[in-house]
Amino acid sequence: MDRTGYDAIVIGARCAGSPTAMLLARHGHRVLVVDRATFPSDTLSTHVVHPPGVAALDRWGLLERLRATGCPPIDTYSFDFGPVTLAGAPGTPESPVAYCPRRTVLDQLLVEAAAESGAEVREGFTVDELEIDDGRVVGIRGHAHGGRPVVEHADVVVGADGRFSLLAKTVAAEQYHDRGPILCGYYAYWSDLPADSSFAVTARPDRGWAVAPTHDELTLVVGGWPYRERAAHQHDVEGTYLGMFDLAPEFAERIRGATRESRIGGTAVENYFRKPFGPGWALVGDAAYNKDFITAQGISDAFRDAEACADALHRALSGASPFDDTMAAYQAARDAHVLPMFEFTCELATLEPPPPEMQQLLGAIHGNQDAMDGFARMNAGVTSPAEFLSEENIGRIFAAAG
Repeated sequence: MDRTGYDAIVIGARCAGSPTAMLLARHGHRVLVVDRATFPSDTLSTHVVHPPGVAALDRWGLLERLRATGCPPIDTYSFDFGPVTLAGAPGTPESPVAYCPRRTVLDQLLVEAAAESGAEVREGFTVDELEIDDGRVVGIRGHAHGGRPVVEHADVVVGADGRFSLLAKTVAAEQYHDRGPILCGYYAYWSDLPADSSFAVTARPDRGWAVAPTHDELTLVVGGWPYRERAAHQHDVEGTYLGMFDLAPEFAERIRGATRESRIGGTAVENYFRKPFGPGWALVGDAAYNKDFITAQGISDAFRDAEACADALHRALSGASPFDDTMAAYQAARDAHVLPMFEFTCELATLEPPPPEMQQLLGAIHGNQDAMDGFARMNAGVTSPAEFLSEENIGRIFAAAG
């Protein structure tokens, strides 16, 4: 067995893992990041990087690299509810647009940035189990493809290994706010389906879909139906996916004139929080917290978590603050920030018609550009649902509507 030592080992090198490794390495820590995948490679994803995630890329010096890949910017979010359609700007003056990159492009960019920061990156490396000493995680045991077993040790092991995290499972990380799966979501890439510069959402009873431009002049079309219908449609996902577009005849005609360039992929995800730390370990990204993809918050959440977790770990590793204290603060801040969006997302994911009071609010928002921009910013994660849907703000919207 080969044995070496690191300040931190990060399991998983995609949207949560590579930024965490990059930021820790920029702080001067010795970091190893491993992933069973090799890059570039694809993965199931909501794709959209909302303006807060774009702002993170800008802070890290990576936004120009994304722009250079030819990914088109998105400056408008629209929401077709049937009776009304709302359209607004999702960002801020400092970060006005969103992007919808292919993960083959975005993840490669992030892996390269981690390596450039000084982190050691091992692609095609499978973690078989964790090394645990007296109840504390002290390292990993794994192997490269076709390679001999290797043991690596670190002061902390970070699980950025997704919803089915080996680290979370091994340490039995406490799970709370469980909502289970709510929605089945599937997507494909289409050509000859112009999306302009908008992220366009269509909501109908028990069905919903979104359209956004991505790389290579392709358009992402993602849609879904309630999880309770999973068994009824699991043997004809394609028919159900294509059939839902008939609920919006104009869009159905547009997509019939387009060409599907990929298979239809998707899944259903559970909604949960996990305690993101313990003796010698931490969790980040989907391994630590996950919600339905209907609000497409996953990538932006991963970037936010990477910054917060890396900052907390840096304070602990540098001796500025005790590990348990700084990581408890990381957990508390995360929960306070994301819980309103978590609850909003879980409600949207039911695909149930808006209740009468929400229908009245949507009607009042319609035609009020400031309110429509606010609605778009809420869905982009720029503004908390708790703020936008507060009694005070709703009162202002209704007052403006006369």
